[in-house]
Amino acid sequence: MINSLTVSHSIVLYRISYSDAEPLFLLIDQNRERLRNWLPFVDMTTNASQTEAFIGSLFTPHCREMVFTIRYHNETAGLIGFKDIDRINKKLEIGYWIAPQFEGKGIITKSVAAMIDAAFEKMEMNRVQICCGVGNIKSSNVPKRLNFRFEGIQRNGEWLNGQFIDLEVYSMLKNEWKKVV
Repeated sequence: MINSLTVSHSIVLYRISYSDAEPLFLLIDQNRERLRNWLPFVDMTTNASQTEAFIGSLFTPHCREMVFTIRYHNETAGLIGFKDIDRINKKLEIGYWIAPQFEGKGIITKSVAAMIDAAFEKMEMNRVQICCGVGNIKSSNVPKRLNFRFEGIQRNGEWLNGQFIDLEVYSMLKNEWKKVV
């Protein structure tokens, strides 16, 4: 079980807990217009109790996710997590979001690199995947910076704001990973 990952002196990833519900909800609420462009849960998140319910769902026996808060200088900046953890086939997906006021500081790229290290070294995974909405340039630049391989477009891969959007699919294999950050 991974409870925290130190990314740098200013960035630490902490396993999400119920105490994160209020600060995460406020971060979503303050940045609602910007975040809703790429995150399907934003419009459904109207109060902190819904964020708390989401956190609770992560601790159910059949949950295949492991989510961390991103703290930048000890301030909550966003979330990052392992999704669709498949221990049999040794693969998972990394998902992330960060509030606009924290963009452009390398926080996500460095955090994703730390998550990849943990996936390959601590969890013994063989494949890490990142999916980004087509047109979400800031998000898709992360796997590109980390030398992921572009695999193609997953058509209608996500339901977002009342319509399906296509997703760019990127992957990294354990034997290809060379930390570049």
